[in-house]
Amino acid sequence: MQYATRSIAHPRRKLALAAAIAMAIGGAGSALAQNNSSGYIYGTAAPGDVLHIENTGTGLTRDITADKDGKYRVNSLPIGNYNVSLIRNGTTVDTRKDVSTQISLGTNVSFNVAASSKQATDLNAVQVSANAMPSIDVSSVDSRTVLSADQLSKLPIARTSISSIALLAPGTTPAARGYGNALSFGGSSASENSYYVNGFQITNPLTGVGSRQLPYDAIDQEQVLIGGSGAEYGRTTGGVINVVSKRGSNEWKGDVQVLWSPSALQQTPRNINLRDGTRFQRGSPYTLRDQDNLQYSGSLGGALIKDKLFIFAAADWIKQTGNYTGPSTVSDDEKDTAKTKRWLGKIDWNITDNHIVEFTGIGDTETTDNQIYNYSYQTGRGSYLGKQYTKNYNGTQTNATPGGQTYIGHYTGYITDDLTINAMYGRAKSSHEQTINSATGLPCPAITDDRVAFAGHPQTGCNIAPTFLLPGSKDSTKGWSFNIEYRIGDHDLRAGMDNYVLRATWGAVPAGGTSYTYNDLGDGQAIRDRLTSLGLDPGSYNPADFPGGYYVESAALGTGTSARTNQRSQFVEDNWQVTDRWHAYIGLRNEQFTNYNGAGQAYASSRHQLDPRLGVSWDVYGDSSLKVYANAGRYHLGLPTSVAVRGAGPSTYPSQYFGFTGIDPVTGVPTGLVQGNYSGLFFNNGANGVPPDAKTVAAQHLHSYYQDEYILGFDKQLADTWTFGAKTMYRKLRSLIDDTCDPRPFQAWGAANGLLDEVNAGIGRSTGCYLFNPGRANTFTLSPAPGQYLSIPLTAAQIGEPKAKRAYWMLDLYLEHQFSDKWYGKIDYTLSHSYGNSEGQLDSDIVQADVSTTESWDFPEIMENTNGNLPNDQRHQLRIFGTYTPTDEWQFSTVTRIASGTPVSCLGLRPSSVGGDPFNYKNNYFWCNGDPAKRGTFGRTPWTYTLDVSAAWKPAFADHKLTFSADIFNLLGKQQATQLYETGETPSGLPNPQYKRARSFQDPRYVRLGARYDFTL
Repeated sequence: MQYATRSIAHPRRKLALAAAIAMAIGGAGSALAQNNSSGYIYGTAAPGDVLHIENTGTGLTRDITADKDGKYRVNSLPIGNYNVSLIRNGTTVDTRKDVSTQISLGTNVSFNVAASSKQATDLNAVQVSANAMPSIDVSSVDSRTVLSADQLSKLPIARTSISSIALLAPGTTPAARGYGNALSFGGSSASENSYYVNGFQITNPLTGVGSRQLPYDAIDQEQVLIGGSGAEYGRTTGGVINVVSKRGSNEWKGDVQVLWSPSALQQTPRNINLRDGTRFQRGSPYTLRDQDNLQYSGSLGGALIKDKLFIFAAADWIKQTGNYTGPSTVSDDEKDTAKTKRWLGKIDWNITDNHIVEFTGIGDTETTDNQIYNYSYQTGRGSYLGKQYTKNYNGTQTNATPGGQTYIGHYTGYITDDLTINAMYGRAKSSHEQTINSATGLPCPAITDDRVAFAGHPQTGCNIAPTFLLPGSKDSTKGWSFNIEYRIGDHDLRAGMDNYVLRATWGAVPAGGTSYTYNDLGDGQAIRDRLTSLGLDPGSYNPADFPGGYYVESAALGTGTSARTNQRSQFVEDNWQVTDRWHAYIGLRNEQFTNYNGAGQAYASSRHQLDPRLGVSWDVYGDSSLKVYANAGRYHLGLPTSVAVRGAGPSTYPSQYFGFTGIDPVTGVPTGLVQGNYSGLFFNNGANGVPPDAKTVAAQHLHSYYQDEYILGFDKQLADTWTFGAKTMYRKLRSLIDDTCDPRPFQAWGAANGLLDEVNAGIGRSTGCYLFNPGRANTFTLSPAPGQYLSIPLTAAQIGEPKAKRAYWMLDLYLEHQFSDKWYGKIDYTLSHSYGNSEGQLDSDIVQADVSTTESWDFPEIMENTNGNLPNDQRHQLRIFGTYTPTDEWQFSTVTRIASGTPVSCLGLRPSSVGGDPFNYKNNYFWCNGDPAKRGTFGRTPWTYTLDVSAAWKPAFADHKLTFSADIFNLLGKQQATQLYETGETPSGLPNPQYKRARSFQDPRYVRLGARYDFTL
């Protein structure tokens, strides 16, 4: 679906200014068989031995007996540290202390079968550190990273969101800046990920881009999965971020912290001229120029009743003030104040050792106040334009931080040694607000000036924001899950189901009622194309109607609706210990997706979406020193709720062309309009405000969006503290859903079947665009009259669209030194390639906000020359991070990221020699200067080099409870462009002076100072 405007409102960057660490830890245990908010302990002992497991923080205990083969397993343990004792004939003969559990993972604690009571004298003080990892886990068959709160104070992490921590995982890249702080996992678009906290899905319910947030000091563990996940996980073809929050313990403890990033210690952003020197780029939309960032945070937790009832609470308060100056010589200057308030409260009740109940509440609110002025780089700040206030809204529907309140309840029941059940219910809701107050009191339409001669001093007006969010915009998520686990012999069986309902009320209209775009007339091809679109003679074009050689387009995209999405799933899985050296995983997931419009009518539904998941691991030498593993799986993804806003809702998109003789100097609105036959009202994509019949929105029997994935890897222990590994992953997109807006195949079918009038009537009563599967046969439904329906079966050849292609290949190599001799370090290198003709649900080339209804696939011509390197193709990534603790008082750490650039394309006009622009898409084709412009073949953005360092002092006089820290981000001050403007031609066909101008840069160097005090009560 055609995008209304390519200018994205600048989201204000909110920095969570607290020190953080993320150490990538190899998974231990059978990762695929565990609840997504707990871990487990397993191992071997003598048959009949009793294993006593006790949580060191809460006193929770479990006793289990080793089976006839000496194996044992304790499932669904809350994340934490445990003492594991071996009891033989009523006597404790061995104890392993401080054994850590990790999200969805198992920890192997095996005992010498010859242990005796005499040995207990020597052994029961032995401590096994979770960081030591003396051997490789040989039962995990997937690919993941676990990030621990115990290490969060050691590495310099810019904690803007839970996604910022995940950047330490291989295969992750930042999404285009217009999508906020979202990430691309394994070549997928930023809307294809899933996010969880304490077992509840917190993914953005409107678009799938980003997630709700929580205080960073509330994070106990964060797990990042990039492929190979078990059957419990679905609704993703990208990656998974899974967070478990902290909880209270028998010891009352807490912390208070203040973090400050002063503007005086921030580097000046780059000042980049275009090739002709007429326009300046003053940093990215997320510039830190003249910005102060201040954060207060704290947490407190303890026992209300020892060993029974626990409470934990954490909160962040963040304030950022500063100025933002636009990218052109005549622009605006904003004085911004952004405030973020986040909180988390958690209650844990150990009713008995066999029954646990947890309650979690989370709040996340983000507001901005913007005072906006005219600005000139030659004369400085000008007149006051007005102010804007927003709440949980960043200017587009692809809001990466939806905010709001979340409440989660969770029950775990240990019915027998072999039978465990888990149940969860959660709900989240958020409201979104935008208020605009213009200083003039006049309607202020959005003004865009694409005239080449005015590139250095474009026409502006009194507009503050291009669109206005409709009052009452909100979204919500409700969901529950139920899982049952049962162990029998060598099989750990698990089955479960879940059900989520996502709701959204959303809409936007142009601020000022309409928008105006000024263009060069050029050779008049744009006017001739418009005449053709209106069914008129293109030869009637008269250049005299356009004084000065310019024309203006008036357009107004308006949307607004309420929508609902139902997502259900069921899964079964078996972890099978085939032999002592071979472990197999077999899983199957079934998913159902149904999308409803504002009237509660289903417009897209998919059932029986089967996802097989298979995996195997081989302990080559039988001593856990070398593991070879492989897995394969299929992954489905549902349509986002936002599709109903335009694709299934009553949107309007009228457009008109005019000549003009003048421009109002205050509002920027054209005056002296010259009208001609080319000025007829044209509805882009047929969006005329008529609510579409739900049966006509999508093709019948629509195939879901899904991809297949394969992973092969190994891990090798080189020494007691050194591990080396490699893995390769291949992903292939098998089916895609987007919309087509081409009426020609329908009309050709109607003409061939004597039903052309009925087809045209049906097109007129639809949105003009239809969800379909590109490259496949599709059967569409039109409604020529109320209650009348016409089925139109079309082959892939008749539709004329190519088959959707997206493939991703990755090779990852790592070398890790576990913490020993006062230091920890890891080097990770990733070689990857993402290629095809579609990024997926998003279009980063133009940072389009319409998820699953992009401009791609709207008609065959727009897909010409699109097969090539995709926007998230970052071939080389090197991550080096580590810590050094020379004394109890001093600690130093670093994170280094080096990455190659992403591909650049050239978008322009489709020449008249091959048919021109049949649907008024102007300069959005993969054509430039009249020649085919293959995607991703016009160079790359520069390599980026980021070195972040941290130093912390914990003075002995404060018993090491007081910490002073200093973090320097981007120490080298490199400010490479991370995204370029890729439109090579103006709508009139002239060379675009903005082409390859930096759209965003690396953040400038800045310093974060901190003070923290940890205490116990």
